Amino acid sequence: MTTVSKPAINAVHSHPIPNRDAIIHLLKKHGKALNRQQLATRMKLSGNKEHEGLRRRLRAMERDGQISFDRHLGYSPLNKNDLISGRVIGHRDGFGFLVCDRGGNDLLLNNRDMMQLFDGDRVEVRVMGVDDRGREKAALVNVIERNTTQVLGKLQFDHGDYFIKPENSRNAYEIDIDHDHINGAKAGQYVVVTLSHYACHQYRAFGKVTEILGNTMTPGMEVDVTLREHGIPHVWPIEAKRAAKSMGNKVADVDKADRVDLRKLPFVTIDGEDAKDFDDAVYCEQQSDGWRLWVAIADVSHYVTPNDALDQEAQKRGTSVYFPGRVVPMLPENLSNGLCSLNPKVDRLVMVCEMTIDAAGKMTGYQFSEAIIHSHARLTYNQVNAILTAPKSKLGLRMHDKYADLVPHITALHQLYGVLEQARAIRGSIDFDTQETQFQLNKARKIDRIVPVMRNDAHKLIEECMLCANVATARFLEKHKLPALYRNHSGPKEKKLESLRAFLKEKNLKLAGNDKPTPKHFDGLMNKISERSDASLIQSMMLRSLSQAQYSANNEGHFGLAYSVYAHFTSPIRRYPDLLVHRAIKSVIREQHSASRVSRALKLTFRKYTHQGQADVSYPYSKATMNGLAVQCSALSRRADKASWDVEAWLKCDYMQKNVGKSYAGVITTVKHFGLFVELKETGIEGLIHISALTNDFFRFEEAKQALIGNRANACYEIGDVVQIRVADVDMEQKKINFQLANSLSDKKRKGQKQARNKH
Repeated sequence: MTTVSKPAINAVHSHPIPNRDAIIHLLKKHGKALNRQQLATRMKLSGNKEHEGLRRRLRAMERDGQISFDRHLGYSPLNKNDLISGRVIGHRDGFGFLVCDRGGNDLLLNNRDMMQLFDGDRVEVRVMGVDDRGREKAALVNVIERNTTQVLGKLQFDHGDYFIKPENSRNAYEIDIDHDHINGAKAGQYVVVTLSHYACHQYRAFGKVTEILGNTMTPGMEVDVTLREHGIPHVWPIEAKRAAKSMGNKVADVDKADRVDLRKLPFVTIDGEDAKDFDDAVYCEQQSDGWRLWVAIADVSHYVTPNDALDQEAQKRGTSVYFPGRVVPMLPENLSNGLCSLNPKVDRLVMVCEMTIDAAGKMTGYQFSEAIIHSHARLTYNQVNAILTAPKSKLGLRMHDKYADLVPHITALHQLYGVLEQARAIRGSIDFDTQETQFQLNKARKIDRIVPVMRNDAHKLIEECMLCANVATARFLEKHKLPALYRNHSGPKEKKLESLRAFLKEKNLKLAGNDKPTPKHFDGLMNKISERSDASLIQSMMLRSLSQAQYSANNEGHFGLAYSVYAHFTSPIRRYPDLLVHRAIKSVIREQHSASRVSRALKLTFRKYTHQGQADVSYPYSKATMNGLAVQCSALSRRADKASWDVEAWLKCDYMQKNVGKSYAGVITTVKHFGLFVELKETGIEGLIHISALTNDFFRFEEAKQALIGNRANACYEIGDVVQIRVADVDMEQKKINFQLANSLSDKKRKGQKQARNKH
């Protein structure tokens, strides 16, 4: 631990000089630049020591961005127009970057300035030239807004002092805690520290322990830590709890009024074995010219209205966050698992999308309605798959016997799925069918086993039904010119496309489409490589070339699904954008109904908003508001994903600690200049073989090949190579697993594998 002492309050200097504020005040009062001698004269300084003290202080103020210096004119206060504002991004190595509000390249912040800052702070800086790598440097001038008031970390004790190192690696500097502020915490425990003083050049930040989470091995600690590290709300405000509780657990008769009654239709829910919230139910009828499909979605918008206590909290959360063995829901459980969940054999309020689909799988019509349903059964994917594909199995016979009246409708759903799958192939939707795994946890909530997740026809038919409803939703939003959220997915950007093409060339493969490949071109290449032994790795590289899906108030289409327009409608229990979309649809439905069918209470739920093409629609969002919500919802979705990945990484590291020294077969999935990432075949756990551990040669990185090439023997390690590894060590602090080569395949054998792959 590097100790930085707190400054003495009443320090006395033998040759005092005016402080920084006094110097700035003097420069501003004079109105123009002054050189050092002029400043010394006005300050009535005398003697070499006082002049040297002034020189050092002026240099420090210049370095810290408080004043500017011109060698001809001298020193002057910094011009506000020269300052650049932005958001700080920290780095684990102590330096940082400024994401400028004006746009353009990020600016480099040095370690000295970052000691005073936290990731996410908003600051003003001035440009200070470039570093030896050509990056523009900045000097901190002013902190506009602090982003961090609490920090989570493991309490440590060293040389008589308590401190924590923040768990968030973007905050690289330790925080001191006085002995009388540890509040009973013990070294080694995870604690939350509330900051009482921010750092400066003289001393580090310090604070006091306000929450004790426990030790590393406490069951569920990985989730508790991650929630706080990512700032994910997980405690319900009193107002939200009170509002949810007041709704009870049964649909009130008054709420059933003025709704389309679909309770006689045999809707069913089809979900995983461990699902607790059921936000979608389906029903299908075969007709002479195709099918009629109903997708019923929980009407969350009936219970959660704009800007009420539940809505405010749902907007903060943005999405439910899923961890192994635990969910942090967007809505309180008595809503998400109760009143809004489409549980079997009870009445539930829904928004229904009713669609007609022809024999070629083309949607020929759709309509939306506020309705009430009565789910006839809660089915699982395995049960439905047994009905469809193994009717004579033990499970299949039991399901046929128990749900005989539902089997014809489930069969109709399966037949519809068949034509939808064909239509999907024709339009060129990219089918990235990756192998997922599932953690089976023990009583201590640690990994007991890692097993593959097998997707069957039941999974796929529900997915196709949801896609249909989402497409109908997006078309509805466009038709009525509603300010709403679309789910966009862009094709590959130029740089990523170049990298992908260079990689494919090394594999004797080519992606058609020149500079503008379409989903069909991607899907065509996927089909071409399906029999290759390295197909999954090539698929992974193709997937990495694509952009991340985003929410937007403007429709830009969905590249991966090959849809010209797409939106999220089917999960308002767990995604805030879906709830917003429901409100948009409902505003049109209610506007189209006569005033006699809409109660005054419902009218007051929404304020009037007029938009192009539709006047006086009861909908409380402008296009500008929706733009802001798009950015927020996209960010919260990414936050949830990152939190889930972090918990999985923690659990995987904990699982592998007991396997240090063991050997496994793995596949190289990523090659970087610093080493090889290898995924274990049985579990999907990934670790790094650092380049320093490749002791059989000196290696160079070739980006086009995505390979490390030996300088002497021309040994080669590239994506898709099968290697035998040994678990070297596990770094629980950084959540990383390090591998070493144990008994890798001989160069001759690996060369033969590559030739065989390329031949395919």
